[in-house]
Amino acid sequence: MVGLLALVANGAVALMLFRYRGGDANMRSVWICSRNDALGNLAVMAAALGVFGTGTAWPDLAVAAIMAGLGITGGAQIVAQAIRELRSGTVDGPHAARPLASTRS
Repeated sequence: MVGLLALVANGAVALMLFRYRGGDANMRSVWICSRNDALGNLAVMAAALGVFGTGTAWPDLAVAAIMAGLGITGGAQIVAQAIRELRSGTVDGPHAARPLASTRS
């Protein structure tokens, strides 16, 4: 029951953030994490059924490996985008950080 409620909540958040998936590194990071959370909820429920049905830990281990892969690839995508943004000096999207005002008079 808790897994289903978490799936509904994470799925709703992922849907709300879908339009920002192509934004700057910060917005894209939030989208990827939310998407991965929703996928993780589905995978954990499937793994629970698999463990219950087979009596082995293999379904749980497979899901753990898949979730680790999602986390690593998502993180790598965000780091690569952030590096590109830093090198170019520009940030795409409506939530771009603005430089601090100069303190010199």
